[in-house]
Amino acid sequence: MRYAALVVSIVGMLVFAGFASFHSMSIVGVSAGWIAAAFAALTALGVYDLLQRHHALKRNYPILANIRFVLEKVRPEIRQYFLESDLDGTPFNRTKRAVVYQRAKKALETRPFGTEKDVYATGYEWLAHSLAPARVVDHDFRVRVGGPDCEHPYDISLFNISAMSFGSLSANAIRALNKGAKIGGFAHDTGEGGFSAYHREFGGDIIWEIGSGYFGCRKPAETPQTVVTAADERQIEQPRRREYQFCEEKFTALAASPQIKMIEIKLSQGAKPGHGGVLPGKKVTPEIAAARDVEVGVDCVSPAAHSAFSTPLEMMAFIAKLRKLSGGKPVGFKLCVGHKTEFMALCKAMVESGVAPDFIVIDGKEGGTGAAPLEFTDHIGYPLREGLTFAHNCLVGAGLRGRVKLGASGRVVTAFDIARTLSLGADWCNAARGFMFAVGCVQSQSCHTDRCPTGVATQNKWRQRAIVVPDKAQRVANFHAGTLHALGELIAAAGVTHPAQVGRERVMRRASSTKVESFAEVYPQIEAGCLLNGRADAEYAALWEQADPASFQPKPRVKAAA
Repeated sequence: MRYAALVVSIVGMLVFAGFASFHSMSIVGVSAGWIAAAFAALTALGVYDLLQRHHALKRNYPILANIRFVLEKVRPEIRQYFLESDLDGTPFNRTKRAVVYQRAKKALETRPFGTEKDVYATGYEWLAHSLAPARVVDHDFRVRVGGPDCEHPYDISLFNISAMSFGSLSANAIRALNKGAKIGGFAHDTGEGGFSAYHREFGGDIIWEIGSGYFGCRKPAETPQTVVTAADERQIEQPRRREYQFCEEKFTALAASPQIKMIEIKLSQGAKPGHGGVLPGKKVTPEIAAARDVEVGVDCVSPAAHSAFSTPLEMMAFIAKLRKLSGGKPVGFKLCVGHKTEFMALCKAMVESGVAPDFIVIDGKEGGTGAAPLEFTDHIGYPLREGLTFAHNCLVGAGLRGRVKLGASGRVVTAFDIARTLSLGADWCNAARGFMFAVGCVQSQSCHTDRCPTGVATQNKWRQRAIVVPDKAQRVANFHAGTLHALGELIAAAGVTHPAQVGRERVMRRASSTKVESFAEVYPQIEAGCLLNGRADAEYAALWEQADPASFQPKPRVKAAA
């Protein structure tokens, strides 16, 4: 039975070849010769399957095994379009994707017949409403970012475009996003891939993200490495492959752009925290090289760690330097929370040095990326809720929360997502994939293949031409405006006039079929200044004791006397 398809193909080829030789015969209008040719092609495929050495299944089931590979190829589309319910898809289900599409197109977004969610399932969440709803007049919610050392604070929208680099996204996608940001008056984060020409074209507000590769503000640095020869085991100094370091002059020149409103140091991202990256040289086009200030055709490396600083105190000094070089613009950093003592060490460095960032963006591990190792996307980093709650508590406990604003990102799409995230301590939210949906992304999850079907995540010119920039830019602006309008209606129903007033006690979560808890119970807050006055609880006090402002490594844990 394993070779049945091959045997049938050989027999069919011989039979119909015979008919074609002696008779002018056709079946359903198709000549015997053409049928013989089809069987011959199948026979050739079967022989190839038998002889090839890469797929055991094909060697054992020639011809038939190819059906399995075809089905594997179309399986995602079949599942997404025919098998999934509205609440099944991941990372974003059809309901959430549909909300984005409808708001982007200004289409009808109301739903009939009631919720499809199981409101008695563990984990179900909702916002407690008021019997005295408030009246919200202006839905253009904003928060001012900029501490006492900042000369040019920025009034940022509560909903902005998260970090996505040119190179990960196409030129037309970047154009559409930035023009949409310009229309809607909100911010567009460049991602670590640099402030490209496509970010500048329409003049939308920019958050310039600077990663460990210092793209756009770097210079070469020769660093020797020690090499041990096999001959005599003597140590000699040889030049290593050229690496790069931060360049003050290039940074100053670029940061002077009035389009750049804030500068963000990227320490890590949620989808692959602690993981550097390499863009292969063959993908480094002249456009990408210009944006990143790298050489065309040469591997573009993003190290896992920064070279401009190696301790929390050095990082605070670097923040102060960037603020000064930029002319006093807000400077902050983005990270996915990992070792808790490291974040506390940053807080200690702020207290000790007197220097604090103007903002911190907490990226949850549920955040997206164009490509990352499976182990990193699934098992590294704190999810947004736990990371954001911890960061907020640390800043409160260290007496810094009044100086430092908090942004948050990680699967934020709807108005309820924003309200829930703000209740945990965020001042504003960023979204990446939500705005990608507004541009046309269909969650095909082919970002890493350069074959994005909608032209959003590809550098292929023919594919990205599918994005009509003026049309998609308006959809980006519509999605932003529609989401903030929905947020205004949501908080009004809760009885408050600004999203910042949505406290943890207003967000409810089902802990079991018979128990409901508020976020205030699930994610407790700590007392202001308690880390400084010794009144923190045992967990926070122990972590604070281990945190070292002079090192990212924790101090040894002191064991209590028996």
